[in-house]
Amino acid sequence: MSLRPATLTDASSIAALSIEVWIGTYLKSGINAFFADFVLSEFTTPKIEHRLEDPRNQFIVSENTQGIDGFACLTQNSPAPVPGCSDWEISTLYVRPRHHGKGIGRDLLQSLLATCRAQGAHSVWLATNAENTPAIGFYMAQGFEPVGETHFRIGDQGYLNTVFRLSLG
Repeated sequence: MSLRPATLTDASSIAALSIEVWIGTYLKSGINAFFADFVLSEFTTPKIEHRLEDPRNQFIVSENTQGIDGFACLTQNSPAPVPGCSDWEISTLYVRPRHHGKGIGRDLLQSLLATCRAQGAHSVWLATNAENTPAIGFYMAQGFEPVGETHFRIGDQGYLNTVFRLSLG
């Protein structure tokens, strides 16, 4: 496994990995049209390319001999949904489920945190689904603390998310 900055040529791989992780994490009982339509419209190569080209985003990928097995995105100037957080957000941290437990998520996260520190950030925040127990355990083990709640919205539906903050000082 090696980490490197993502490039535009990674967009389709990042999109496919995003679909795999999102469906596997959030759709426990089956896939209906509401969620299928969201996933297929949200995680497209053009949308990922657009995110990769946005200078506020810094993507890093984890790569093995076969391809990308995880990625993370740090977003600058991203106002937190709760007070007391910086505007540095870990907006995505996805690792293919079959690669969990190998340190990929930890290494991706540490790389983003090093970037934050190097650029003078005093803290970083993220939000994760309030029912995503494995992610919550992971972030808390890395030193993040819950500081509030927000809702992830798909159309007119809201899904409770916990906001976490990590002090870098």
